[in-house]
Amino acid sequence: MKRGDFYRVYKGNKYDPKSHRVFMVVSRQSLIDSTFSTVVCVPVYSKFYDITTQVEVGIEEGMKHDSAIYCDELITLPKRILTDYIGSISEGKIGLVNTALRVALSTG
Repeated sequence: MKRGDFYRVYKGNKYDPKSHRVFMVVSRQSLIDSTFSTVVCVPVYSKFYDITTQVEVGIEEGMKHDSAIYCDELITLPKRILTDYIGSISEGKIGLVNTALRVALSTG
């Protein structure tokens, strides 16, 4: 498991009406590699609203269709449920995710 990996999670969130959702791991690699049991993730949705906290992804990252990473919706998930690997974000787009996360967590 590494930062930027996408996993399909089944019933990952009791408030989500879908049977599964794709999440991208955004925790720092040292936490991912540790014995800590959870990692911070962000969900992927099929709608893109072109706001600064969303990053577009698509079939080149393993998605079935054009989608968007929602960096405003951080969630902690147990590593043990991240087993259905579907792809990884490109190195070029990880910078966009980092920027979107900074914006999402800013106080301004």
